[in-house]
Formats: sequence, structure tokens, C-alpha cells
Amino acid sequence: MTATHPPKRAETEQSDIASTRIDSAEVLVTSPGRNFVTLRLRTRDGVIGLGDATVNGRELAVASYLRDYVAPLLVGRDAHAVEDTWQYLYRGAYWRRGPITMAAIAAVDTALWDIKAKMAGMPLYQLLGGRSRRGCLAYGHASGNDLDELLDSVRAHLDEGYRAIRIQTGVPGLESVYGVASSSNAHVGRHGTTSRYDHEPARRSSAPVEESWDTRAYLRHAPKVFDAVRAEFGPELPLLHDAHHRLTPIQAARLGKELEPYDLFWLEDVTPAENTSVLRRVREHTTTPLAIGEVFNTIWDYRELFEEQLIDYVRSPVTHAGGITALRRILDYAAIYQIKSGVHGPTDVSPVGLAAALHLGIAIPNFGIQEYMKHSTETVEVFQPTYSFVDGLLDPGAEPGLGISYDDDVAAAHPYSRAYLPVNRLQLDGSMHDW
Repeated sequence: MTATHPPKRAETEQSDIASTRIDSAEVLVTSPGRNFVTLRLRTRDGVIGLGDATVNGRELAVASYLRDYVAPLLVGRDAHAVEDTWQYLYRGAYWRRGPITMAAIAAVDTALWDIKAKMAGMPLYQLLGGRSRRGCLAYGHASGNDLDELLDSVRAHLDEGYRAIRIQTGVPGLESVYGVASSSNAHVGRHGTTSRYDHEPARRSSAPVEESWDTRAYLRHAPKVFDAVRAEFGPELPLLHDAHHRLTPIQAARLGKELEPYDLFWLEDVTPAENTSVLRRVREHTTTPLAIGEVFNTIWDYRELFEEQLIDYVRSPVTHAGGITALRRILDYAAIYQIKSGVHGPTDVSPVGLAAALHLGIAIPNFGIQEYMKHSTETVEVFQPTYSFVDGLLDPGAEPGLGISYDDDVAAAHPYSRAYLPVNRLQLDGSMHDW
């Protein structure tokens, strides 16, 4: 009788790798209320992973980057090699960083984590260290053209279960202000019909809408707004505010100082993000917590901010910062300096990107807060998320992987349509301004 021997370990490993190799990489573009780019990877065993690659207003640039340059490199690679694939795509390309490149890498990275967790039969957060909290505190967007409209919006968000709220209002003398749901430019949908601002603040048109801006009017108005909100809702409700990069350092310092009596959870994006060193001036003059980074793409953007402790919250989303692998590195670095996460989460981050942020947020020790704008019904029908929002907390759910499924038939009913966010000009002389 001939003895049979078990397969050698190397042979078994090679067999396992063969079954987990990527068999296909598809780039999916759909517009269920707004435009999204999704990467779908499939292994030879048929396991599917999804990644969000949406860059608002430049969606097709990322789609091309993925379809024409990255997807051909992925077929045949081991889906389990998440770190090696990240390094391959980042270090292997001469042109590094930037929103298009990093969104493409993020989509690949997120899809690979989705596959890995599905193969393990676990929700993704279990592979990131398990739960560190019951749920992720979320904040919503309350806004109004005037104070009465704003206060009604805050009440509506409280009724929906939010326990932290961003406050944005119109400015007297300005017809439309980005970030305000009832602004005159906020309701134009795909075919010129009205639609909720939360779902699509961009206009489907051949060119961006042009809005007017007056910084002095805004600085006079903002403290009055927070005074009214605190008078109505008391001192306990966490309040946030976004300046949308519109201020100079000294203007930002003034705003932060004048808002100190209202105990903001944070003041966000006070100055243009390109010159991070100007936040030293802001920090010198105010103790209002600062959040920044939704337009940052890599850990290198944060080094000076962390080491000099110039900010309190990191705003980068998984989708635009290189994926779960890269954002975890950023947040681990932030934790050294007691800086917390405040991940960007508007509706131009798809449910895939939001789910990835929730799995990361539920696991990391330095979670701060999660932005949460509810997606449209059409978007939910395409992506079918299993995360939940209860009593102010988001939970990623217990499904293996990210907990997102993509419905091709529903997606096909919502073809891509180019859309632009508004641009900003000074009311005084019409010159271009930051937003």
C-alpha cells in the first residue's frame, strides 16, 4: 500500500491564493439623486468588494483613472494583499497624491477590505480591532435663510434623533449661501425640478452657478445666529459650524474668538487649506476647537498640524484620503496628539464610503464625531446599506464586509448627468473668492 501524504504547506497556500485572486474590476457610474463612482472587484471564488471613488464635480476623471489605468493592474492580484496593493498603487506611480489618484486608491483599498472581511465572515470593524463604542455619534445639517427657518430646521433634526447639529444660515444682503438648504440655488434638480438640497446641492448645468459673498456681513451675522440658537436650545446641545474656507487667518481668529461664548463643538475649514501654517494665527487668538481636512488627501497634509497641535479634528473621508488603510494611519498619528476623527460625510460620499467610515470609526480609540446627511431614497435603493441610525448614533451593522450591496438594475435607471457645485464671487467687485 502506498502512503498518502497531506499536501505540502506551500502547495496549500498557493491554492488558497489562486482562489482569492481578483478576477474582474468594474467601474460603475450612476446618478440616483447625485453622481457616484463605485469600484466593484470580484475574486475567482465570486466574492465581491465595493469601493467609493466619487469626487464631486470631477467624477468621470476618477472613473477614467480607475478604468483605464488601475483596473488592468488589479486582475490576477491576490485580494488579500491589501497593504502591498496600496503601496503598489501609491509608490508605483510617479505622480502621487491629489484627489483623483487618492480617490482611486481609496476605492481599491476599501473594496479589498470588503472582500477580506466577507471571506472572514465578519463585519469589517472586527478586522480593525473590534468595537470601541456602542455607536458613532453623528451630526446633522440644520440651516435656514433666516433665524426662524434655522430654528425650525434644528427642531426637525432633533425630532429625527440627532444629538449634535451643524448650524448654517443665510447672510442678510446675500441672495444665496452654499450650505443653506433653502438658498435660491439649492433646489435645482436633474431636469430643472426642485429637489432636497441634502441630496444634491449641485446644479445639473453646463457651468457652475455663481454666488455672491460678503465676509464682513457674514462676520457680523454669525455670532447673532449662535446667540439665538443657544437661547432657544440651551447650553448642552453640541453645535458645529462650517466657514467653507472663506476667511483670512485674522478673520478666522476673530470669528473663533467671538463664538467662544457659545461653546462650539468645532469651527470647520476657517481658511483655505493649501497654507496650513496660517492656522497658527487662528490658534493664538481662540480656544474654539478647529476642524479641517476634508480636501486633504494624504498623511503628509497633516504633519505640521498634528505636531504643532493646530487642530482638534481630522475631516478627511475614507473616499478621498487613500482608503481605510491610509485614513487609519492618519488617525493613529492624530491620536498621539489627542486629536480626534470628524470624518467628512455629506451625500457626495456614497453609502459605500460612509459604511467604510463607520467601520473605522467604531473601532478606533480617538473617534470624535461622524457627519451624516441622509442619502436620497433612490441612492439607498442602489446601494442597499445595512448601517443604522438610532438615537443619534450610527452603527455599521453585523453583515460580513462593509454591509453594502449594489443593485445594477436600479443603478442603470439613473444615468450620469454632469453637475457642478456653485462658485463664489465677492459681492463688492465680482472677483473670485474661496468657498
